[in-house]
Order: sequence, then C-alpha cells, then structure tokens
Amino acid sequence: MVNFKKIKVIFSDVDGTLTNGKIYVGSSDSAITFDIQDGIGHRLAYLAGLQVVWLSGRKSSSVEKRAKDLNVSVVYQGKTNKLEVAEMHCQKKHLSMSEIAFIGDDLIDIPLLEKVGWAVAVRNAVPEVKNIAHYITAKNGGDGAFREMVEKLLIKKNCWKQVIKKFLRLSNGGASLQ
Repeated sequence: MVNFKKIKVIFSDVDGTLTNGKIYVGSSDSAITFDIQDGIGHRLAYLAGLQVVWLSGRKSSSVEKRAKDLNVSVVYQGKTNKLEVAEMHCQKKHLSMSEIAFIGDDLIDIPLLEKVGWAVAVRNAVPEVKNIAHYITAKNGGDGAFREMVEKLLIKKNCWKQVIKKFLRLSNGGASLQ
C-alpha cells in the first residue's frame, strides 16, 4: 500500500519520461524536446513543497538547460545505476526510499522502481516496467506524463486544490510558468 503522505521527493528519468525518447543528432549536442505541461508539473510540485530530482543514464547539455529553466537543482547525468544514486541522495538528505516517488520507462529504471514508495511508469514504458509500477500514466513520456503523475500525487496527498490556488495567484502575478 502506497503511503502518499510520506512522499517528499520526486525522482524522474529523463529520456523517454520527460522527453519522447527521440534524440535528434546534428553537428552539435543532440536536441531533445520537452513538454510544457511537464514544466508546469514541476512548478506544481515545488508549490506543494516537493523536491524534484532528475536521473539520466546519458549526458546532455539540453537536459542541463531545461533543468536550469525549471529550477531543478539536483540533476544526475551519465548515471546508469539509478538505485545507487538515489540511495546516496537519500542518505545525504536523511530520507528513506519510501519517501520517494519515481517515474521511469525502461529496463534501467527497474531497480529503483522496485525500492521507492511510489513507482510510476509512463504509458509507453516497456512491459517489464509497467508490471512493477504502482501507477501507469495515461500519457506517454514527453507528452505530459510527469505533469499527470504530479497531479495524481497531489490529489492523493489532499493538497491539489490548495496548490492550484497558489499556482493561479502566482501566474496572475506574472510569474514565469516555464
């Protein structure tokens, strides 16, 4: 049984979860696309007092730029052992794995998904990930799945309406939504 009240941090995979998983290769760094609804999902998470941490198996300056745009202060790139990174992060921040929600899409995400308090798979995740997830989003990775997960979490934490009020107050004041 998931204890949503305990969740304090959202860990998110990047490629295939925050993006559609496609990489556009050119003469410079690979270009990837992010969904604006997921950006708003980050803002909603922060307004609810949740920290967001990104975990990526590869390195990309596009990921660094988008993380900076969204004020994601903790980004781990080039890390294939996501469970080890999450455990190290939890130890440093005095958190337990049960206080973590994690959203992922592929085999590399399984060890961490098996250990967290709330395991989420995007709709287009591989079957092995879907089989262990507590929740599967209705949206594909890179198409608002992160935002959907945040909404579901905030509803389960009984703070959705309060966060929406804060969000609307701030957005009407001209704050950047990302």
